[in-house]
Amino acid sequence: MLAFKYRFHGHGSLRYVYAHGKTVRSHLITLKHSAHPKRQNPRVAIVISKKVIKGAVGRNRVRRRLYELMRHELPNIKENSDLVLMVFSAEVLSLPSTELLATVRQLLNEADVYKK
Repeated sequence: MLAFKYRFHGHGSLRYVYAHGKTVRSHLITLKHSAHPKRQNPRVAIVISKKVIKGAVGRNRVRRRLYELMRHELPNIKENSDLVLMVFSAEVLSLPSTELLATVRQLLNEADVYKK
């Protein structure tokens, strides 16, 4: 589980990332990211619409899988990053962990949020 300090709190921060963040897309997931200079830790949010996966059980399973992948990637991510992963395909539910990890890493590389 992702620690509380690495999560978004409230909708205001999410709205800021939606409005001002840059976007990187794959065929399954979209990553919106922005820099927040006052932050000490990166923050992550996972967004899955009910239109993509109807059942709450499936949405929560995808959310848990992605949060766990991000938990392992957080030590390598810049401190002031705000990241929002938006899932746009139900394929993520049945995707093997290795492919999901490769997709997430590719998005993070394209967004240039890894520490150098």
